[in-house]
Amino acid sequence: MNRRQFAKKSLLTSAFLSSLPLTGFMNTGQERYIKKGIMWGSIGVGETIEEKFMASKQAGFDGIEPMSHLSREEVLAARDKTGLKIPSVCGALHGRYPLSDPDPSIRQQGVDALRHTIEDASIYGADTVLLVPGRVNADVSYDHCWNRSIAEIRKVIPYAERLNIIIAIENVWNNFLLSPLEAALYVDQFESPNVRFYFDCGNILVYGWPEQWIRILGKRIAKVHIKEYSMKLAESEGRRAGFRVDLMDGDVNWTAVMKALDATGYSDWAIIEQSGGDTVNGLADLSRRLTEILRS
Repeated sequence: MNRRQFAKKSLLTSAFLSSLPLTGFMNTGQERYIKKGIMWGSIGVGETIEEKFMASKQAGFDGIEPMSHLSREEVLAARDKTGLKIPSVCGALHGRYPLSDPDPSIRQQGVDALRHTIEDASIYGADTVLLVPGRVNADVSYDHCWNRSIAEIRKVIPYAERLNIIIAIENVWNNFLLSPLEAALYVDQFESPNVRFYFDCGNILVYGWPEQWIRILGKRIAKVHIKEYSMKLAESEGRRAGFRVDLMDGDVNWTAVMKALDATGYSDWAIIEQSGGDTVNGLADLSRRLTEILRS
């Protein structure tokens, strides 16, 4: 889109504009084209699926990342009524049935849940599913988590390739994939374009700097979660307390994050996963802050 086209589009009605991806400008002078989304758990307004979609639409988001295993009929109806896109689907059961579990029956339930999530995504018109591949703990060693999760994901890759859905591995506090080099190696060893990475900016701050991870992961990044974190709160009140901070008021260097994303050529979705969206005004504030981040 050139500047003349952008100016022409700016004359459209505000209702139409709310459905358009946000544009800003990179340091190179090229336009930044990233769409604004919100994760299901961050939508605290509305009881029904339709109400949550409507609230997100009114707040100015372009799309929603729902959880898997919702009523497909209701999700499709809400999508079509609001015009919101569904860029990705977050697996609802990978915590209950981790692909690293010592029990093969648990791992099989995790594989089945992943298949269901991929099918959800295909039906909704999404191109990505979020997967936490496993967790390391006293009962699951690091190498077992690595080997088991790889083996189980391999079983599902042909299905994901057939439906053209990306399995995106997310970095969470699961004691696994603790460096960007290791995360890159984990993705690369599948040798499939349908296995990539779902990068969470806030989760990573206890391990390093988001902008460094982004530059190393590069084109492996399929989607980005926008989340804030305060190291000061974490140090004074405990690690979990670090998330009790408003977006842009913590320690994520959003300008550096956006520059790093620009360097990779990222032009997909930035999806809010952040507290504060439990009121209409709160949702609108999250949308406003996300706009500021994407223009930084």
